[in-house]
Amino acid sequence: MTKTLRLACIDSAAAPLFDLSVDGGATRTGFEPDVAQLVADELGRKLEWAIMPWDEMIPSAQRHEVDAVWCGQGIIPSRQEQVAFTRPYTVFNESVLVRAGDPARSPEDLSGYRVAAITGSANMRLAETFPGAILVPFDSSDDVFADMIQAVRDSTVDAMVDDDVVTVPLGDEPEFDLAFTVETRNPWGAGVAKDRPELLAEIDGAIERIIADGRLEQVWVKWMPDLPFPGEALRAGRPS
Repeated sequence: MTKTLRLACIDSAAAPLFDLSVDGGATRTGFEPDVAQLVADELGRKLEWAIMPWDEMIPSAQRHEVDAVWCGQGIIPSRQEQVAFTRPYTVFNESVLVRAGDPARSPEDLSGYRVAAITGSANMRLAETFPGAILVPFDSSDDVFADMIQAVRDSTVDAMVDDDVVTVPLGDEPEFDLAFTVETRNPWGAGVAKDRPELLAEIDGAIERIIADGRLEQVWVKWMPDLPFPGEALRAGRPS
């Protein structure tokens, strides 16, 4: 029987990273699902998604309920304390989204603004550097990304921080403006329980091979043709 590669993620409309599933998560489309499928194929495993709230993903990996967390996991110290990370499979910057017509165009302009970001995320870590900003942490939900967008839309918050790949497209919509982007070059990886080094090595090796032979770049170009592929950073492997 073919082994399964079971990965944790939220189910959210966060194109081009991933689209809202039409069947509760069994079938997923977008950049992250496509790269995960490449890895599963490389390992000869059947890909299976476990859909859950954001703050349940890492605990599920620690309990071996899933093989890894594959869901916008910036490799940051607070997460590295909890799980072991593979080499990065992508690198992104971070952007700030505001309502249409808002004049904010720099971190200094956000003084006194209510700024949303996911609790414990790389985005929150960036928001903490904005002078005078009033941070509004968003905890886990079935779709925390959509919750933050709605909060900007209905003026519950004044701005939100998220990765450029999902916020830049929103800036083209008539109700939002992209305030600015910070070139943080955050690497993302798959988070695996620390007591599963063999599994970590398997997934890590598969990622290395799909980077080396160009398959990952092909998926990047398919979903994000306007963003430059971070080939040099990905080939360099784990961040120090």
